[in-house]
Amino acid sequence: MTIADNISRIRAEIAEAATASGRRPGDVVLLAATKTQPVNRILEAIEAGIDACGENKVQEMLLKWDAYAGRPPHFIGRLQRNKCRQIVGKVPLIHSVDSLPLAQEIHRCAKAFGIVQDVLLEVNIGQEPTKGGFIPDAGALPLNEIMQLSGIRVRGLMCIPPPSVSNEESLKFFSGMKHFFVDITSKFCDNTINGNAASQFDILSMGMSDDYALAVRCGSTLVRVGSAIFGSRF
Repeated sequence: MTIADNISRIRAEIAEAATASGRRPGDVVLLAATKTQPVNRILEAIEAGIDACGENKVQEMLLKWDAYAGRPPHFIGRLQRNKCRQIVGKVPLIHSVDSLPLAQEIHRCAKAFGIVQDVLLEVNIGQEPTKGGFIPDAGALPLNEIMQLSGIRVRGLMCIPPPSVSNEESLKFFSGMKHFFVDITSKFCDNTINGNAASQFDILSMGMSDDYALAVRCGSTLVRVGSAIFGSRF
């Protein structure tokens, strides 16, 4: 099957899952995870109508920049603070803000460039000791400190459940993430600071190639799909 065929099939599955959860298919963004993909395959995905692309590594993203044909990719990988200046202001959304110090560094860069950078807060939904991210506890999330950072605009949350879990376990993690998202959204309603309002807190990014349909059924508004679009990496 071609990349276009794969995207068409995935969209159909997203549409079915979105409808089952009482939403419109167009409410879910399909992002192509383009890590290690050559330029010609990225262009195929863009021509097939993918909603957005996403890169995991700063250097690889910059090397392939022209491939995105004027549609800058999201940054979806783990971001080191010393790399912030290379991507802040270049990408529409940074998915992986996993600590207050990283949020503060993105804010500093954005203020220096005179812009506001959209970001997602990464939640360590499985509370894995080897993975970064905020723990899923509204009381422990430094929300007030983050909302004071006028150089960033928090658009929502993202998570990646622990690997190799069953569908039943994934459902538990995705459902828990949805409840956490609703809880945090209500706090944004009560504490609008520096433009970080609930009306802008509208992205719940969860679900990848193996579980995107399940994630959409649980409320995901953005899925990051790589191998299901491009095939397995070698």
